[in-house]
Amino acid sequence: MTDTSYTENAAGPTTSDEHRAAGHWLLAKMGKKVLRPGGIELTRKLLTQLNIGTGDKVVELGPGIGRTAEIVLAGNYATYIGVDPNQDARAQIAKVLAGHHDASVVQGDARNNGLPDASADLVISEAMLTMQSAADKQKIADEVFRTLAPGGRWGMHEMSLRPDDVDQSVVDQISKALSRTIKVGARPLTAADWTKLVTDAGFELEWQGHNSMRLVDPTRIIADEGLRGALRFFNNVRRNPEARKRILAMRKVFHDNQQNLGAIALVARKPA
Repeated sequence: MTDTSYTENAAGPTTSDEHRAAGHWLLAKMGKKVLRPGGIELTRKLLTQLNIGTGDKVVELGPGIGRTAEIVLAGNYATYIGVDPNQDARAQIAKVLAGHHDASVVQGDARNNGLPDASADLVISEAMLTMQSAADKQKIADEVFRTLAPGGRWGMHEMSLRPDDVDQSVVDQISKALSRTIKVGARPLTAADWTKLVTDAGFELEWQGHNSMRLVDPTRIIADEGLRGALRFFNNVRRNPEARKRILAMRKVFHDNQQNLGAIALVARKPA
């Protein structure tokens, strides 16, 4: 799982944290709430396809600061459980869940979530599998399959590589550039390989959606955060030179590789 131990504080002066922190932590510290590669637009499309109903038991792996949870809890659901290994992250998501019926967060790792077999109707995971090794990606897919009841659905939202026959040297170059910049190992897959991951685990693919990877472009930030949230983010970054340097470096990597880097969302079903 990615480390989600961050809080939405004012940016403050530059510290060593900004230099060594994981990219998602840094963006959250600057006030960014949407930390998904395809933005809130692709998350909403994914949730529309999942069509969560009043009888659905929902599990979210690595809910982060809770932006997706907010959307889920504002609609229909039976129960919601967030699973996160980090104590600080669980404390933060608990604040989002407060006041909502049958909503809780538990300690657990995506590779071993601690939930009973066939206990969920829906599992949601976003911006998490990309950061895992090939072996751990498969472990997580198998664990999601175990956790879902027959007929249950898995919605995922991750970075993707394109086209499907992209040269391995390009894949290696992008992975190294991403990992060096965001300071977390990044191993995105092509659409074909994401599909293979879920079908190898026993799922049937139902839907696939795509968007550009423009996480830190100003237009995407405004779309994701709204004008007020975007202005707060821009102001925090302006006041923090080290954070600004890091975020501009991330943006450059995304721009330099935009031909081969995107975002993907999938809905996969466990056979009934």
